[in-house]
Amino acid sequence: MLGIALVVLLVLLLLSVPIAATLVGLGLFLDQTFSFFPLYKAMGEVFWSASNSFLLIAVPLFVLLGEILVRAGIAGRTYAALDKWLSWMPGGLLHANIGTATLFSATSGSSVATAATVGSVAMPQAKALGYDDRLFAGSIAAGGTLGIMIPPSINLIVYGFLTETSIPRLFLAGLIPGLLLAALFMATAAAACTLRPELGGPRRPARWSERFRALPDLLPVLGLFAVIVGSIYAGWATPTEAAALGVVAALALSVANRSFNLRMLKEAVESAVKTTAMIMLIIISAYFLNFVLAGAGVTRQLAALIDGLGFGAYGMLACIILLYVILGFFIETLSLMVITIPIVAPVVIALGFDPIWFGVLLILMIEMALITPPVGLNLYVVQGVGGGISLNRVMTGALPFVAAMLVMALLLVLFPGIALYLPGAMAG
Repeated sequence: MLGIALVVLLVLLLLSVPIAATLVGLGLFLDQTFSFFPLYKAMGEVFWSASNSFLLIAVPLFVLLGEILVRAGIAGRTYAALDKWLSWMPGGLLHANIGTATLFSATSGSSVATAATVGSVAMPQAKALGYDDRLFAGSIAAGGTLGIMIPPSINLIVYGFLTETSIPRLFLAGLIPGLLLAALFMATAAAACTLRPELGGPRRPARWSERFRALPDLLPVLGLFAVIVGSIYAGWATPTEAAALGVVAALALSVANRSFNLRMLKEAVESAVKTTAMIMLIIISAYFLNFVLAGAGVTRQLAALIDGLGFGAYGMLACIILLYVILGFFIETLSLMVITIPIVAPVVIALGFDPIWFGVLLILMIEMALITPPVGLNLYVVQGVGGGISLNRVMTGALPFVAAMLVMALLLVLFPGIALYLPGAMAG
């Protein structure tokens, strides 16, 4: 049954059937073919149950928060401030690209929005200052991936919803790996520009007085992060309520930045509605497929199959990581999550791995899919705002950062405490 399901899934994807229709269609096929019970009769209740979750209200709110920040003009000031602090290192502005992406990741929850925001500000600087546009664009694409690792993260919310895992604990688990990955990206850029200085532009050290004068421009993003994440862990707000607080704070910042107007708000809301409709349709469809898979016994069959292979827990984990690397070449990231989580997560948990830890590892694999061709969304976003740079050059520039992600995956497997330390400390 599992083999037939995979064949049907691949055929529908190759035919470019929309992912939500693919998931529902596969669920109906499995139900009619293999289930002893008419599970399709519960479709209405399943769809309502999936869409009626208070937790999922956080998704449109975080999307709206990111849209407001993109249109409020805060990115340019943040980038200029980090330029003063980071451009003395080998690679110069490459570090400002990654640093700005890290800060915006702590507020937007979206990798694509982060890459678009930083790219629109940073890419004009590449040609003006003589940078190699490949590595410059690659640093922006890679930095943008941090948007789904560093909290708040829409993808972590989706994972938590589909696996019934604590969202606050997932947010805590993603913080240290996200910051460590940002440091690995910076180390990668510095190493590349040390070995080949022509890849980087000029180092532009600033006076300490200039650096300190730039600090106030970092406060809006840091303040938003404190409002959102601080309110969750202080026990003042749920993730959904914290998202609402973040939207209010972002609107206040846009007013203070003199960028608020009704047209800006209208564009932000319209874009957020379109994105949310797409995300919610996929989530609801995945929830139905999950329901059918459980009812038809597919997850039990897969667990029995894995036990029979004799690979052991870590051997099977290596196979799962390889599977995500391969699928990431061809399937869009959110779709990849909702297709695989109902099948993979129960197996990984049955092997004895912590679901919080696996959530972080999964997000890392999803991040990699964002910058691997031919479907890496961040590559297309950066190419779109890159002022004429070819897609091939963006792809080439992202390759060193893919290697950094593989190193990060190895570190997570060898040292699970990287992800589990903060959740454990807060629980204690």
